[in-house]
Amino acid sequence: MDVNLLTPSDQRPGPIFIGGPDRCGKTTLQAFLASHPNIAIPAVGSNLWSYFYRQYGDLRSQANFERCLDALLHYKHALFLKPDAERIRREFWQGKPSYARLFALLHEHYAERLGKPRWGDQTGLIERYADRIFKAYPDAKMLHMLRDPRDRYEASLEMWPDGKGRVGAATGRWLYSALLALRNLARYPERYMIVRFEDLVRNTEATLQAVCRFLGENYTPEMLAMAGSPGHRSKIVQGTENAGEAVSLSPSFIGRYQGKISREEIAFMTAYAGRQMAAFGYRREPLSFSPVEWTRYAFINHPTNLVRMTIWLTREALQQRFPGRARRRPSQAMLLPSGASDTSVQSKS
Repeated sequence: MDVNLLTPSDQRPGPIFIGGPDRCGKTTLQAFLASHPNIAIPAVGSNLWSYFYRQYGDLRSQANFERCLDALLHYKHALFLKPDAERIRREFWQGKPSYARLFALLHEHYAERLGKPRWGDQTGLIERYADRIFKAYPDAKMLHMLRDPRDRYEASLEMWPDGKGRVGAATGRWLYSALLALRNLARYPERYMIVRFEDLVRNTEATLQAVCRFLGENYTPEMLAMAGSPGHRSKIVQGTENAGEAVSLSPSFIGRYQGKISREEIAFMTAYAGRQMAAFGYRREPLSFSPVEWTRYAFINHPTNLVRMTIWLTREALQQRFPGRARRRPSQAMLLPSGASDTSVQSKS
């Protein structure tokens, strides 16, 4: 394993990672935490571990380092952090060269510009890297957002109605994350916390207080105003409230799947993720099918979605085990064209 240990700093508290599947409230938790006076977490997920970790060889090689840095400087989510390429080049070689160190430099510089001592990152399914992250950053902590998989699926359909994986891939994704949550919590009980989206909605302040205790930070009521993430705040309140007022999360986000996703899809989800749903307090509902519906589910919907789930899990396993070959790649829309540059990035002279 090429993760190199980063010595904890007595002056800088450990980084914070927010993980979990998409549409589970990671950005909402980020918006609250980014409003803390000590914490800097960018409004967009960096995806650095997902798209760059171990994809450019050993970074002890300067050529590999330059290839990786060049790729980072063409990725829009990395550019959101406004990286100073020359400063990164100087400071990278002052410690043990590794992917973890390179990623940390981008986030440390971002937090420094905001005048905050603690950096953080929110990335979908970053829990898959928990072992490597905790080894690389000995004082890091991870928050894992989870949501009722039926509501998560409904929300994903609302955003990506043409998604090909449908409930098969959605179930595989949620189950994969839920199993990692249980595994990581058992392995790192003092460094890992599971936060249910429903608790954040129903008991926002109490949940944030618990999160702050876990992080070793003092809770401040100003976090509820989301001043550190005005873009996300405006989406929630739709510009109807004073910027200084606390944000109220609508309970309408809970139970939205009812009447919006089919009973066949719910049956598939609970068939494969029901045990994990119960472990996190998500109750299964009784389902009844007519003979025609049962036949369609048993011979069409179930086998089709089982294949979809298997494909997703197989691809995930290959990408996780062989990142240099079975690469995860950002979409072309997230990449600058070859030869293009961003004015916020200082290019190599």
